[in-house]
Amino acid sequence: MEEREEKERGIMGQEQKDEGKSEAQLPARIPRIPRVKKRSTAGRRREWRKSLPGQQMSFIRGTDLFGYVGIEAVLDQMRRKTMKAGFEFNIMVVGQSGLGKSTLVNTLFKSKVSRKSCMPNYAEEISKTVRLHSVSHVIEEKGVKMKLTVIDTPGFGDQINNENCWEPIVKYVTEQYEKYLREELHVNRKKRIPDSRVHCCVYFLPATGHRLRPIDIEFMKRLGKIVSIVPVIAKADTLTIDERQEFKERIRQDLAANGIQVYPQKEYDEDPEEHLINDRIRESIPFAVVGTDKEHQVNGNKVLGRKTKWGIIEVENVAHCEFANLRDLLIRSHLQDLKDVTHNIHYETYRVRRLNESNWRLSPGPLENGAADRCESDSHL
Repeated sequence: MEEREEKERGIMGQEQKDEGKSEAQLPARIPRIPRVKKRSTAGRRREWRKSLPGQQMSFIRGTDLFGYVGIEAVLDQMRRKTMKAGFEFNIMVVGQSGLGKSTLVNTLFKSKVSRKSCMPNYAEEISKTVRLHSVSHVIEEKGVKMKLTVIDTPGFGDQINNENCWEPIVKYVTEQYEKYLREELHVNRKKRIPDSRVHCCVYFLPATGHRLRPIDIEFMKRLGKIVSIVPVIAKADTLTIDERQEFKERIRQDLAANGIQVYPQKEYDEDPEEHLINDRIRESIPFAVVGTDKEHQVNGNKVLGRKTKWGIIEVENVAHCEFANLRDLLIRSHLQDLKDVTHNIHYETYRVRRLNESNWRLSPGPLENGAADRCESDSHL
């Protein structure tokens, strides 16, 4: 019995030694750290990242520091640099004539920035073909400079036969991607590549009160894959509140039924907070807007509005129309995100496709063909 007990104790001791030895041979587990929140549009998911093999990482909070380091000062550095260099924003307006595209753009930026406003003795003519015109301005507000480019599309949807009327617009958008790609591939690249890519396309829907027209569906299906589209109901004051809500609901149904992607897309939401904000925006799309550049007196205050014999429709009053929501989306809350989606999603998709083509050649052609159809002018506001 004693011999048997000693044998069992010996076996158990040997097993404990082996376990200790195997644990010592295992590599130390790499600590996992939370991902730092970053405003990117390609992989917008919150996740935990492991460090690379052979690299040890840790997370040091502000309370663990011995004293003030000054890391937060980088935000001031970035702000000063951005204010000095300025930034660019390119917006395209698409819709048939008479929907108030020029007026709405002027209302958005509270200045004469539309093509019509910049052309003396402008005469409205129905273009036989879709031609693209761009006009650029440098707008300065509180020391911040923005180069705004407005691309207009006269002739879109104005013909009896509108077949393939979206092709010049698709061509223009892809030309700007091609132009940017060529600049990137130069051996001696510019310090700052001029950005003429379309960051947002505002698509104007007539206030018919029915459903999306075939031309609306075809256009947004094609353009939604290469540019961020924000649909709006033009001259929404021609609809009653009930008609407006029913029309918006039918449009959302048509968008979903045809698989049309409009901005902001759900898959690009970065975190729950942003998802909540964007959900409220998605519930309001398309925005029912009214545009005007005329001021009227209301209760002793000057307001932008359209005067009728029943009263004044205040453009910036959310109880009257959704212009303020559109302005906040395009300028005050999502302007940088529109640029990020353009660069990280739409342009990146185009760049990968072009570089993967077997017959990839950087030969001039598509850029030169479309240049003659566009007229550009610059101004400083």
